[in-house]
Amino acid sequence: MKKILLVLLSVMVFTLQAEAQQRPQHSQYMLNNYLLNPAITGIEDYADIRLSTRRQWVGLDGAPVTYYATVHAPINKGITNSKYHRALAHHGVGLAVHADKTGPLSRTSITGSYAYHMPLTRSIKISAGAAAGLIRNSVNATELSFTNPSDPLASGGDINNNVLDLSLGLWIYSQNFSVGIAGAQLLEDASTFSTPEANRAALGMQRHYFISGSYRLKPADRIDVIPSVMVKLASPSPSPIDASVRVLYDERFWVGASYRHKDALVGMLGVYVSPLLDVSYSYDATVSNLNKVSAGTHEIVVGFKVLNNKRIMCPQWIW
Repeated sequence: MKKILLVLLSVMVFTLQAEAQQRPQHSQYMLNNYLLNPAITGIEDYADIRLSTRRQWVGLDGAPVTYYATVHAPINKGITNSKYHRALAHHGVGLAVHADKTGPLSRTSITGSYAYHMPLTRSIKISAGAAAGLIRNSVNATELSFTNPSDPLASGGDINNNVLDLSLGLWIYSQNFSVGIAGAQLLEDASTFSTPEANRAALGMQRHYFISGSYRLKPADRIDVIPSVMVKLASPSPSPIDASVRVLYDERFWVGASYRHKDALVGMLGVYVSPLLDVSYSYDATVSNLNKVSAGTHEIVVGFKVLNNKRIMCPQWIW
């Protein structure tokens, strides 16, 4: 079994460009679309802080473990035009830190973001955003076995490269719907530096694109039903679709489920504890062949609403 797992991890590392999504997976992305689209930056009326840990494919040695911390806040939001009684344009700034480890491959990143929000009508707004930062990819070659001793990775030690990252996004939203498109790692390898040419094949970057949308239905006084969908594009990788639905009760408690095409069925639940704190949890039941060696995936997200002067309990724009 250990040999099988070692082969699996080696394939995951060295076919990363051809067959896998490089961006970390997040089952609860709909609660923090800022992870995928910088146009979200500063969308709420407070500083939104989120911390998360995710353990993927529990029971499989070397399976992905992901952590992130994000914070973003509005600037000048709340100023209105008294003539038209609608909010004027505002700005948003943010910061995100990611750490992801899969077997011998480690990836850390830090990005800063900016977005500009402006009204299209009294109820519909549009925002555009950009995020830039640094991604560091590392391979610990001492954790790998090689049949070819002349392989450039066989000398052992850590092999690192640093890549400048650029993401762009567009978001159209109201209190009842949202739709957005974003691109990440848009510079690909054009900004790779301090890496020997021979090692770039193992650490190369893919452009990623995300298309997402959601709608908020209100079938009863205290109940909201929120279906959402996301498509991920990263040629030449497959284009998986995430489809989910969440039921929110009294803007305090929610449960949900989602399906990730040919990958997992996901169950989710969460609670908005106070105007400061919210907590959510998800469990992925693997439906691919990995379910033979995996006990599923666990993800926890903790959110803080800082500078929440209006004491908002449930987010108004990212539900």
